[in-house]
Amino acid sequence: MIEDLWYKNAIIYSLDLETFMDLNDDGTGDFEGLTRRLDYLHAMGIDTVWLAPFQPTPNKDNGYDIQDYYGVDQRHGSSGNFVEFMHQAKKRGIKVIIDLVVNHTSDQHPWFQDARSSKDSKYRDWYVWSEKKPSDAHKGMVFPGVQKATWTYDKKAQAYYFHRFYKFQPDLNIDNPEVRAEIHRIIGYWLELGVSGFRVDALPFILETQIPGKTKRDIRFEYLREIRRFLQWRKGDAILLGEANVKPEETQQYFGDEGDGIHMMFNFYVNQHMFYALASADAVPLAEALEATRNSFHITQWAQFLRNHDELDLGRLTKEQRQKVFARFAPEKHMQLYDRGIRRRLSPMLGNRQQSELAYSLMFSLPGTPVIRYGDEIGLGDDLSLDERDAVRTPMQWSNAPQAGFSRTDKLVHPVIEEGPYAYHHVNVETQRREPDSMLNWMTSLIRLRQECTEIGWGEWQILKTGCAQALGMHYHWQGSSLIILHNLDERAHEISLNLKQKNEEKLIDLMEDDISEANEKGIHRITLKAYGYRWFRAGDLNHLMQKKA
Repeated sequence: MIEDLWYKNAIIYSLDLETFMDLNDDGTGDFEGLTRRLDYLHAMGIDTVWLAPFQPTPNKDNGYDIQDYYGVDQRHGSSGNFVEFMHQAKKRGIKVIIDLVVNHTSDQHPWFQDARSSKDSKYRDWYVWSEKKPSDAHKGMVFPGVQKATWTYDKKAQAYYFHRFYKFQPDLNIDNPEVRAEIHRIIGYWLELGVSGFRVDALPFILETQIPGKTKRDIRFEYLREIRRFLQWRKGDAILLGEANVKPEETQQYFGDEGDGIHMMFNFYVNQHMFYALASADAVPLAEALEATRNSFHITQWAQFLRNHDELDLGRLTKEQRQKVFARFAPEKHMQLYDRGIRRRLSPMLGNRQQSELAYSLMFSLPGTPVIRYGDEIGLGDDLSLDERDAVRTPMQWSNAPQAGFSRTDKLVHPVIEEGPYAYHHVNVETQRREPDSMLNWMTSLIRLRQECTEIGWGEWQILKTGCAQALGMHYHWQGSSLIILHNLDERAHEISLNLKQKNEEKLIDLMEDDISEANEKGIHRITLKAYGYRWFRAGDLNHLMQKKA
């Protein structure tokens, strides 16, 4: 089967249904509201939407505690509303991927309620139990400081059950073939309703074998290959986008020995070093992180991102690097979370438009597929008065109307930002649409530029020697076309020297400004980068390149 690698040059937009657009005015976003905003996403150039969980849930963990895998939570509408949304998205050429949350269920799921009832119950072995308290009961917490244990005693079951996350999210037993078969049914169900793939939540934890007291657990990659085979049989061009915050040397196992594992993975390692680079103006560790995560399989791809719905996890940095990022972007303790991360939105964290542009231009220029978090395109702020990760989950700000145009009711799932420089009166879509130099219009232009630069998604890349530790230079080559992208991480301007020995690279055409750089008699380009500056170039004659593309 020949796979359609549509994801190689996609632009993914991540959103949480409950905070995007509320059409029925109950204070929670819904599918009808999202459907109304598809034209906004289409106009911006978004071609793929990633939806956070929307299935029935007690909603103790932003919907990641699922109670029924085969439905739509009534807060968001009905299955009919979902199908209509899918129809409208398809009409606009927008693909949809959804969260696959099968590491755990809600403790209110009928499977777990049955499992608790008796040792002989049908679903007892769908979860992980221990009659005695395991020796590692207070180790391996994902949310240290908030989560107290990974094993909890259930009186009704008269046993301890395992939960890698909160105690209301018992882990499914992946070693049970019936559980794996059910995961396939879940995948098959949503594929039939038109989704183009799945963002696989907590991928390493899905694959690990749970043995009480054994802290070093085996990762069963054969289970991932099973899922991949089933997905491809059902829909040849569907994808798996994995959440796996693992060390670089472990990533190849997730992609598979022959590219038969995950199609795409979030590059957490590069993400963390990118923020270190932004905090320190040192491009060297970022360049090293890019090399460490170089992907050898053409059909697989990294997903590059800046912020997501969780904390900015800095756990892969050294202690010194982490403290430097904290000092620059989260100097106050209440801005930090779980002793490893930052619970702030991108714009208030970076502090100004200049650095926000630099950060997004940098992320879009890295090898892989860019992922945008909803609201970043307008510079949405955060609300640090909310608990834990909810600080970055405030409603989308559509206009300066009451409740930011998100809803017409007073009581919302989360309050809108009403005070300060990021209040909806100042930061909203409607206002930025009318301002030619707004963040929204700049982001739209960047998306258009990235879609034209297919060399990033498909081509070979190398890091250029810029002679400046504060500047990162990327070189891409694909089908006779070359792309050179430069970023200055420093608050001061720098002139860099590039020796591009490749054929037809004596002339560089600026893709953002009316400018051309021509090499001197020694073949050296001397290019000035402004403070926090960025420049995108194509090598060669632009008219020739355009004719070649046509």
